[in-house]
Amino acid sequence: MTESTTAGDALARISAAGVSVWLDDLSRDALQDGTLADLVATRHVVGVTTNPTIFATAVADGHAYDEQLRALGAAGTSVEDAVTTITTDDVRAACDLFSAVYEATGGRDGRVSIEVDPRLAHDTEATVAAASALWRTVDRPNVMIKIPATVEGLPAITAAISAGISVNVTLIFSLDRYRAVAQAYVDGLEQAEAAGIDLSSIRSVASLFLSRIDTQVDAALDEIGTPEAADLRGAAAVANARLAYEIYEEIFSTPRFAALTGAHPQRPLWASTGTKDPSYPDTKYVDELVTSDVVSTMPRATLEAVADHGAATGEDVVRGTYDAARETLDAIARLGVPFESILTDLESAGVASFEKSWAQLLDTVATGLGTADQQVEG
Repeated sequence: MTESTTAGDALARISAAGVSVWLDDLSRDALQDGTLADLVATRHVVGVTTNPTIFATAVADGHAYDEQLRALGAAGTSVEDAVTTITTDDVRAACDLFSAVYEATGGRDGRVSIEVDPRLAHDTEATVAAASALWRTVDRPNVMIKIPATVEGLPAITAAISAGISVNVTLIFSLDRYRAVAQAYVDGLEQAEAAGIDLSSIRSVASLFLSRIDTQVDAALDEIGTPEAADLRGAAAVANARLAYEIYEEIFSTPRFAALTGAHPQRPLWASTGTKDPSYPDTKYVDELVTSDVVSTMPRATLEAVADHGAATGEDVVRGTYDAARETLDAIARLGVPFESILTDLESAGVASFEKSWAQLLDTVATGLGTADQQVEG
């Protein structure tokens, strides 16, 4: 048997069920040594997501960027411009690698995501400008620009979509915010249609974060310490995601959306799928959220775990679970867990974490340019 057959495999089963497997990682090493191409061939990977932490790690580890950074430094390139150059070069190369997948799926997959500078998360106009600049710079139809689902990010999502830019909305935690994101997408489609843009060229995903929710809710349940609280550990994130899918089904089956000629639904994307609690299965956030028309983006370790011993049969485990999911979140609330406050704090922490990673990326690039002693703007 070939490796891809023996992987034969939960990744194949969930892909057949309608889950698009995307890798939550990108590095120049993986692009140059064939690792990413091999994952496409043997692990059913049909897309890639990136974030500031991924780029900060990629540039800091190894020497794949050294030569380019020296050349950029010799040319007097600023740190900010150098970061844009090396990240968009990687994303462009990945887009080219996935071009066949993009064509074969009619643009549904073969997507590579790159995030706007996280320091702009609370500045609508600057986010729109940065998204437009990244779209032009990468200059590939299968790129997706990541915009955070902050309050200020919502109108930026609409503006980007209205300009024909495909968007990956990131850092979604609450159901209310997810609904607002989906509405912002539909608003953007309506504006794009009014501007004469072909809606079939626009794609979007909404990234709902998972394991981070359970980490915080479980801590609150542990403080309560009752048997009922213990029974609810590890249940919040999946329940929240399943109810988000219910909203997805509702919004994208409305007459309003149906009236948009050629428009594609904004697929839910399951993010933060790496299990943080070692007492849980390392494939938990993949196995428990199999349904059609979704994306599951996995760090490499999770991808390999699913290939090796994922429990998913390919059966839909989301549709038909909505009442049970509501009861789970209601039970958590009845115990006094401040669930909505936790989700709000997670959004703020997510933005702060990406800002920290961006600062680390700037510092690493400054060192590579030979300009570490210069002040980095921003």
